[in-house]
Amino acid sequence: MARHFPLPSFLSIKRSFLSAKRSRKIAIATAGALTLATAVSLAATLPAGSSPAPASADAAYTTTIGQQAAAQSSSDGVGQAVMLTRMHSLQAERQQQQLVAEKAAAAKAAAAKAAAAKAAAAKAAVTTPSGSPEQIAERMLSQFGWSSSQFSCLQPLWEHESGWSVTAENPTSGAYGIPQSLPAAQMASAGADWQNNAATQIRWGLTYIQGRYGSPCGAWAHEESDNSY
Repeated sequence: MARHFPLPSFLSIKRSFLSAKRSRKIAIATAGALTLATAVSLAATLPAGSSPAPASADAAYTTTIGQQAAAQSSSDGVGQAVMLTRMHSLQAERQQQQLVAEKAAAAKAAAAKAAAAKAAAAKAAVTTPSGSPEQIAERMLSQFGWSSSQFSCLQPLWEHESGWSVTAENPTSGAYGIPQSLPAAQMASAGADWQNNAATQIRWGLTYIQGRYGSPCGAWAHEESDNSY
């Protein structure tokens, strides 16, 4: 005898359909949750160089601009400090150079003043004695550092040469004056009035003796041995 199975009712079919639909929604929700969790995990593990979300990009850009501005401000401050330090250094160097120049100028002026005073003293010491040619010569010996005893040699020397005459002239050689200068015009180094001033001729003659023989007695010794000096 054949078996007959009972047919499912409409209500049981509807319940099965609803149960399957609910299971599908749960699976989809579960998959969505897993996907979101995976995305969050990946975002947390992104390297520093990775491109963040747009909102994060704005924040990073703002931070970078701020850092650059701070660096530029710091650099400008350092540059200004360096410039000020160099300006102070140059100013100090110029002041030092000016001080050295002022000291050098003061020293030069002091040296010139001392030299002028010395020249004035020397000029005052070189006086022109008055009197006869012999008296002038005897008084002038001290100006050359000689004692009066040297006159005992000078007197016969120029007596032999010119007789102490200002205008004595050797007709053969052209030697002229008390010291018999040859050539005559070289006595101009002692004064422009060398042709007729006894003191000028004597000063030149004593300068010549000092330079060549050291003293009147040295010149006289040569005169006696060589008949000239």
